[in-house]
Amino acid sequence: MSTDSRVTYASAGVDIDAGDALVERIKPHARRTQRPEVQGGIGGFAALVGLPTRYKRPLLVSGTDGVGTKLACAFATGQHHTVGIDLVAMSVNDILVTGAEPLFFLDYYATSKLEVDVAEAVVKGIADGCLQAGCALVGGETAELPGFYKPGEYDLAGFCVGVVEAGESWDGSTIKPGHVALGLASSGLHSNGYSLTRKVLLERMGLGWDARPAELGGRTLTEVLLEPTRIYARALRALVEARVPVGGAAHITGGGLPGNAPRCLPDGTALRIDPAAWEIPAIFKLIQRGGDIAEDEMRRTYNLGIGMIVIVPAAEVARTRGLLEAAGEQVCILGEVIAAAAGAEPEVVFASPGGARP
Repeated sequence: MSTDSRVTYASAGVDIDAGDALVERIKPHARRTQRPEVQGGIGGFAALVGLPTRYKRPLLVSGTDGVGTKLACAFATGQHHTVGIDLVAMSVNDILVTGAEPLFFLDYYATSKLEVDVAEAVVKGIADGCLQAGCALVGGETAELPGFYKPGEYDLAGFCVGVVEAGESWDGSTIKPGHVALGLASSGLHSNGYSLTRKVLLERMGLGWDARPAELGGRTLTEVLLEPTRIYARALRALVEARVPVGGAAHITGGGLPGNAPRCLPDGTALRIDPAAWEIPAIFKLIQRGGDIAEDEMRRTYNLGIGMIVIVPAAEVARTRGLLEAAGEQVCILGEVIAAAAGAEPEVVFASPGGARP
């Protein structure tokens, strides 16, 4: 039999050499994220990570997420770095709400045909996100699945593990009526609502990626839609280290404020939010106008400019706000925890323009 007729893995669509080349390229990115607890490096079958010795009764905290259809923006524009940051942010921000310290991160990258330059750009973004979060990139999986994805496309998933001291997690159990919610500004859409966003801006309004709508202040649609998700690790760690008695926190992702704020509240309470407490960023106004979208639909789809909330006793508001702002956050007094019917499930209520509960 001629050697030309022999079937190889490469002829079936899987390039082992490209995978090996990618591993070598990402090793420097992973090395710059390392923490002292990490044993070994990229390339093994599994990662070994110790626990920081300062924890007396450590509890592990884990989270996983993806980037969703925001990836379609990366495919269309050829800009792949920022979605790597998004991948880290979506998992890290989820574990931060417990008061946890992020320790390490792993990723899953799957595509039909591995393009090493594209994959390296994504992993570089992942490493940059890990540096922002203070966690180590300890490994991941690159899967080449011929014919499974469209040419030029890929999918991402991320996995983060952190640690918190037993008995000191922010579990919502101490939250009471009169406690105050502080809102931390988002960096834009983060990684939610992109199916609706693309339908409105690209299809209904017919905007191009280089379009500069007046509402966006000179920025292109590409710049705004690929703005990476903000990572709140530094700010929330400042609260832990200052021993602020945080009752609970919520990462505002899909579902918006109404869908996420109640997740940190105890039964029998509600969060009364003042819609005038912050300025909704221009991108959301553009989407709402372009799609003629109802207010309730906007609130349950987007973060509307608030990426994280932290709930503290009223006496701690000034100190907490000062710590958050010193860590680089834009902070507003979002609202107040109020009493609801005994045993009722938590909810969000928005104050009417006159200030009364609707």
